Amino acid sequence: MQTAAPVTSDLIAQDLSISEKRPAPGALRQRTRIRRQMLGYVCVSYLIDTTILLILAHANTLSPAIALGYLVCGIGSTTTFFLLAESGISERFRDPYMVIPQAAVGLTIMLAFAWLAPTAGILFLSNLFVVFSFSSLRASARETAAIWTAMSVGLAILFLGTSQPITVPHDTHVERVATMLDLALTIGRCMFIGIFAASLRQTLYRKSVKLKEAYRRIEELAELDELTGSFNRRCIMRMLDDEIARSSRIRQPCSVALIDLDWFKRINDAHGHPIGDEVLRTFAITVFANIRGIDRFGRYGGEEFLLILPETEDDAAARILDRLRMIVAELDWSALSPGMAVTISAGIATLAPDETPDGLLARADQALYSAKEAGRNRIATG
Repeated sequence: MQTAAPVTSDLIAQDLSISEKRPAPGALRQRTRIRRQMLGYVCVSYLIDTTILLILAHANTLSPAIALGYLVCGIGSTTTFFLLAESGISERFRDPYMVIPQAAVGLTIMLAFAWLAPTAGILFLSNLFVVFSFSSLRASARETAAIWTAMSVGLAILFLGTSQPITVPHDTHVERVATMLDLALTIGRCMFIGIFAASLRQTLYRKSVKLKEAYRRIEELAELDELTGSFNRRCIMRMLDDEIARSSRIRQPCSVALIDLDWFKRINDAHGHPIGDEVLRTFAITVFANIRGIDRFGRYGGEEFLLILPETEDDAAARILDRLRMIVAELDWSALSPGMAVTISAGIATLAPDETPDGLLARADQALYSAKEAGRNRIATG
């Protein structure tokens, strides 16, 4: 039973904050607080068991020295582990709660007193269930096997290596009351372990949901261009590969457009790079507000952007891009800097049978070059 507090506190502390070699001050304070609280519960538990032993001593079932010795061993071992924790020595170990050493000490105490007081052996042996159950909550598979092996060896020595008559006190009414109390408390402790395990699973589930959401957000940020909020080049190129594969599989048209902001270098030179960044952001927001949900838009490089138009023929793509061109040209860019105007040029290409992404982009790039050569602020189809 002695291991209940360290095991529980460790599980709670590890659930509340991610374990680190050097925990954050807040996590360390929380760990210390919970550990003190749970070690206090262990001390109270030893007092309760001692009370039951004193009841049996009153019934002349065992010597009062057994009850006193059990209390000294229990409180003494708990105090020792408390001092190790408070001094910071336990923090040097992989498991700062030293679950295995505490389980070993608890196991030794229970088996030793079952041998010293065989007439009340059931009280000590029943506590082995609690020691083992709490230890298995925290211990690894190897550590659990080690604790179980040690317990089995200890029981074999007690029952097969000695002739001690391990009995259940039941001859008198007082003994029956003490035995009843012990069994009820053992069952209660096991029920607590089950409740705690269920609570832990729920907490871990909530943590895993939050963690998955955090990972999703990280992946999302990793796919976005930091300045414009559009997809970055790596992401938009992956989307292009996927869309070309899908369109080829279901035999649906797919068009792409390479869009370039006209004379963007002049904008930077005349109005400054911060204004240039605002132009890029405003342009990206404008495009997002005027494309379909199935379309994909990303920054291809510098002031050049790639727009993927699934299920769209070249004529429809040209109409979409020309509408975007007019919307961009009609924005009040002077709100960003007096006298500033921004236009775009775009080159469109529609997927041909068995065409590769590189081939499709090369045709869109050639069409963009044609639009620029024709005077900019226009759309060309390749």
